Amino acid sequence: MTFRRIKPIIRKEFFQIWRDKRSLTVLLLFPALLIVVAGYALNFDVRHISTVIFDQDKNSQSRDFIRNFTNTEYFDVTRSVDSYKEINQLLNKGDALIAIVIPTGFSSKLLAGEDVSVQILIDGSNANTATNAIGYVSVIIQTYSANIATKVFASMGREQFVPIDLRPKIWYNPELSTAKYLVPGLIGFILMISAVISTSLSVVREKERGTMEQMMVSPLRTVEIIIGKTVAYLLIALVASVFVLLAGFILFDVAVKGSIFWLYVGILIFLIGGLGQGLLISTVTQNQQVAFMVAVFSSLLPSFLLSGFVFPIRSMPVALQAISNVTPAKFFLVVVRSVIIKGVGPSAFWDQLVYMAIFAVIMIAISSVRLLRKAS
Repeated sequence: MTFRRIKPIIRKEFFQIWRDKRSLTVLLLFPALLIVVAGYALNFDVRHISTVIFDQDKNSQSRDFIRNFTNTEYFDVTRSVDSYKEINQLLNKGDALIAIVIPTGFSSKLLAGEDVSVQILIDGSNANTATNAIGYVSVIIQTYSANIATKVFASMGREQFVPIDLRPKIWYNPELSTAKYLVPGLIGFILMISAVISTSLSVVREKERGTMEQMMVSPLRTVEIIIGKTVAYLLIALVASVFVLLAGFILFDVAVKGSIFWLYVGILIFLIGGLGQGLLISTVTQNQQVAFMVAVFSSLLPSFLLSGFVFPIRSMPVALQAISNVTPAKFFLVVVRSVIIKGVGPSAFWDQLVYMAIFAVIMIAISSVRLLRKAS
């Protein structure tokens, strides 16, 4: 096997791709476009929660308590109400997601050093928003309560006793930006779809035109045909990965903290596995429509649901955790997040590279065997 024997197939693939300008545009620009759309649309940061206030006390102390919610970007106090009936109407219509009810005697009880209860009503139809809202409210109320306790102790000439001084320090993503968590995952998600779909359609297109049989009866070996047909799409996918990384850096400030070399080692192995999967799909389908559907479902769903891209794998049932081990995107996410976000070296993810390499070898081997059987 020499490059001289494979070169004609590579040139042929490039000519076919170049003649199909729409497919070439999709292969190069679609990944970058998808990361822009998904990067802005997939955002777990909950801000500007529409809030209504039912202040039954109407005192300076209650107004000071309300200011803790109006002076933050997490809550938008849209209006004040005078009854529970209005609260029910606003929550039912979705005009408010949270209602804060301040009871009568709020100020007098605080000044007297007594405990006082504040009612928080939250629309739980969106579990993610409700959970975040509860967390934000808890922090604000705890901070407000701590400030009052500090003032009370100071008026008594005593210092407040804090048993544990909690000072958390967040590594790698101090501002807890959703983009810095999702964009690396999107890289694997997008490249997997592009690699699988492009390769599966390429081989099936040859079948529909009747040229695949001519190639199989030529002096070329099956492995040479496979390499020749995948090199073009591998190079295009690598160029697309550059666009994706640039889009992530320019739009979301997601820079590569680690080694570019090791990042592209992971990308290369990952893409070879995806191209092998696309070849395997092409051997079991007879037309481009079926190949496209199989490629989308076999790459999109596992990469999105079973890779840890959005949903933590440890939270899944044991059966799904086991199934996720055949998803290369799961291992690629560890590599890409380790390099881009943490900036660590191969000692932290070498085993993930091995798993992806095993997947790539298996896919290429099975595809070669199936094509060889068809040729014979």
